[in-house]
Amino acid sequence: MKDKLDKLAGRRVIIISNRLPVSVSKENWETTISPSSGGLATGLASYHRDQEGLWIGWPGYNPTTEKEKTGLKNRLLNEFNCYPVYLSNLEIKKYYNGFSNDTIWPLFHYFTTKCTYDPTEWDYYQRVNEKYCRTLLEVVRPGDIIWVQDYHLMLLPEMVRREVPDATIGFFLHIPFPSMEVFRYLPWRKEILNGILGADMIGFHTYDYSRHFLSCVLRILGKEQNYGQIVVDNRVVKIDTFPMGIDAAKFIETVESEEVDTEINNLMKSIKNNKLILSVDRLDFTKGIPERLKAFEAFLEKYPDWRGKVTYIMLCVPSRDKIQQYQLLKKEVDELVGKIDGRFGDPGWSPILYMYRSIPFSTLVSLYASADLALVTPLRDGMNLVCKEYLACQGQLKNGMLVLSETAGSAAELGEAIIVNPNNINSMTEAIHQGLTMPEEDKKAALKLMINRIKRYNVFRWADDFMDQLLKVKENQEHNEQRLLAGRLKRELLTGYEQADKRLFLLDYDGTLVSFKKKPEQAKPDEELLVLLKKMAADPQNKVVVISGRDQDSLQEWLAGTEVDLVAEHGAWFRERDLDHWESAQQGNTTDWKDNIYPLLEVFAERTPGAFIEEKSSALVWHYRKSEPELGSLRAKELVDNIRGLLNATGLQVLLGNKVIEVKPVDINKGKAAAIWLAKENWDFILGMGDDWTDEDIFAVLPEDAWSVKVGFTAFTKARFYLESHKAARSLLDSLAEISSKVIAG
Repeated sequence: MKDKLDKLAGRRVIIISNRLPVSVSKENWETTISPSSGGLATGLASYHRDQEGLWIGWPGYNPTTEKEKTGLKNRLLNEFNCYPVYLSNLEIKKYYNGFSNDTIWPLFHYFTTKCTYDPTEWDYYQRVNEKYCRTLLEVVRPGDIIWVQDYHLMLLPEMVRREVPDATIGFFLHIPFPSMEVFRYLPWRKEILNGILGADMIGFHTYDYSRHFLSCVLRILGKEQNYGQIVVDNRVVKIDTFPMGIDAAKFIETVESEEVDTEINNLMKSIKNNKLILSVDRLDFTKGIPERLKAFEAFLEKYPDWRGKVTYIMLCVPSRDKIQQYQLLKKEVDELVGKIDGRFGDPGWSPILYMYRSIPFSTLVSLYASADLALVTPLRDGMNLVCKEYLACQGQLKNGMLVLSETAGSAAELGEAIIVNPNNINSMTEAIHQGLTMPEEDKKAALKLMINRIKRYNVFRWADDFMDQLLKVKENQEHNEQRLLAGRLKRELLTGYEQADKRLFLLDYDGTLVSFKKKPEQAKPDEELLVLLKKMAADPQNKVVVISGRDQDSLQEWLAGTEVDLVAEHGAWFRERDLDHWESAQQGNTTDWKDNIYPLLEVFAERTPGAFIEEKSSALVWHYRKSEPELGSLRAKELVDNIRGLLNATGLQVLLGNKVIEVKPVDINKGKAAAIWLAKENWDFILGMGDDWTDEDIFAVLPEDAWSVKVGFTAFTKARFYLESHKAARSLLDSLAEISSKVIAG
């Protein structure tokens, strides 16, 4: 606890979820509030109750008068550290039952045919997220840490960010995030992605979900990731994996209680000490209940010796039973259970004991501890904690086994279980048989590994890990904000410029002075830029050098009359303003190597729609800016690997620029070109600006007191400072040019 207090340094954590971790009911004019024992409430208790945090959400009950609302709000706040969001029946119908559970829930679980795309429900989803935001603004204080939970509130992080720009915001999605092919069905996909990206730290249960999210952000928003980090409005957002655990100790302690011991004895008598198979699910189409029943039926058909010797207890917790598709699912399940019991049962034995209700915690633990085999076979599940709860109760009374769906998030952690495809009935049939007949020593060995794992990475560790990463991300953001060339830093730069006698400017072109274009030839300088460069170069105390990857002809044509020095092809050619010709930096270099590299680039260009090759005098460039983002990025990495295999001892290098890959001699780079001008004078003011990896060579050779500026924020650079965009870069140069103009005019 002390470590946690030290880490938070007195900061309050505000947790926001659709529902509060309490149940509110009213009977005989008396309102009863009881705390929830759910996994999320348990895991976050140390941040919520123990440190005077706050939990915002719907209480599950709507008071009818303002007086009652105020009274319930005060009671929730004073007794439970909860702050309610009151939702009308219509809001619950449209936002919760509608968009959240008729659109997002089926879509994110890959049930696209069950989705509805109702603009009215989407409108209510936005409105309710705004209501949660307004409620938060009533209580949020400077320094608070905000943690938004799950798919009901995916717009909330961005809404909060707009109102509290420097807020510390985390977001965790407790359900799967689908692949791009599925997510693209959503008409409001951009809004959802931007909403989530309002957070500083975004968490998912598995690597696959993180990967899908990053893919969607790239292909829909065009934002690239670097080691799980995305730059959003000059703010680094981190995406990572945090598999949620359970309070394993609570289950283990309960197994050892007298109450559970009595329940277990009664249970085993009731099933005549048969082998016990167990499943525990909320009744939902994602859980694969009909498929599991069909597999059990096939098991009894294929292995008749097990008839009368095994009992399957199927616990289904009611869910959304007023919705038609859930009523149809229950009807199907009821009919399958009746069919199997009628086909195989006899007066002394029912194959399936079907329980359609909620049960007390002690009874649940008794079932877990008694079961020889647990079937956890959802068609799709974000994590699924039932399998972890079952494992926590095993190893004392008996050593059971787990059959686990490969599409449950927990399968990534519990590889020792019997992993099945929930759509493969034959595979599940064999898994049931394997689990019941597995040698005791094999079960013990598998259980030991899985139980130790869920004990170590429990729900408290999950919460702590997420909070640790969120605080680190925010700390890095604050450090990066100190590097933004604005305010005090900009004033220091302007003063240094004004006081200097010999000034050197080393400026990249694409992405620094002009924006990127789909077609490279479209990035010609506008009149404003030409005037700006001419003003800068007109000051006799200035030396302005444009160091670009562009070829000589383009630079000479585009920047004619500006009186700046030019460096073309990343340093292969240079031309000073007073010279009428280009000089080469390629002493002894030949271009014979192109014959080996060009065919490879050509193959990859043919395989990547939109990609093309540019041949320069000293280099070959593979462009993929016009390609589909994810395919282009994938092909680029593959191409780099192939090229590097050809470059051993060739004196060549491969550079990754902004949507380009360039192959050129290793002794040609922007840093070497910059060094030529650095050596010409004893400069007392130096400004180097660039936007991509090729400009890192410039930053590397600059003196420590130089102004090295990355244009466009990135987490990894040798530059000391950064500016948001090429517009900010031009604005800075314009401020410097104004100083020069006044001096010259004065």
